[in-house]
Amino acid sequence: MKDTVFVFARAPRLGAVKRRLARDVGDRAALRFHTGMLTRVARELGCCRRFRTVLAVTPDRARLRTRLPLVPQGRGNLGERMARAAARVPRGRVAIVGCDIPGLGAADIVAAFRALGRADAVFGPAEDGGYWLVARGPRRPARPFAGVRWSTRHALADTLANFSARRVAMLRRLRDVDTAEDYLAWNGGRI
Repeated sequence: MKDTVFVFARAPRLGAVKRRLARDVGDRAALRFHTGMLTRVARELGCCRRFRTVLAVTPDRARLRTRLPLVPQGRGNLGERMARAAARVPRGRVAIVGCDIPGLGAADIVAAFRALGRADAVFGPAEDGGYWLVARGPRRPARPFAGVRWSTRHALADTLANFSARRVAMLRRLRDVDTAEDYLAWNGGRI
């Protein structure tokens, strides 16, 4: 079975994407960023033949113009939606990423799957205390995302506590773009 990466994304709609970012840079700038990143990540990951790329979208009935397969994220918090996506690949290796990581490339996904050769789980830590990637092999904790304080500086630490009995590997630290500060750092100080 081919390794699978799920790219988690909201359908690009004005006022519905990157809400924390939009508060500071405006809905149009947030939508432009989101659409550009989603297009870039889907194109780059979708072109790599070393793994299968699937877009996990919300809202569930969203239709995006893409050649990649689409699956609904479903209801629940981020952890419940990620667990549901991973369950679609019960015996294989799976990675989950967001579409708001400007530094993300196919080489990062390849590195994650390579690291799963010696680890049960792989994380890509984010500068804000969260993570931009989680990858897992078939040996998975029953509730890998239980008790995680999402969108806080505790998200990675909380998730790692659920993997305490597993071998874990870390990838490079990247910045995801959630706030105006992140956006300005990514865009050379311009809005």
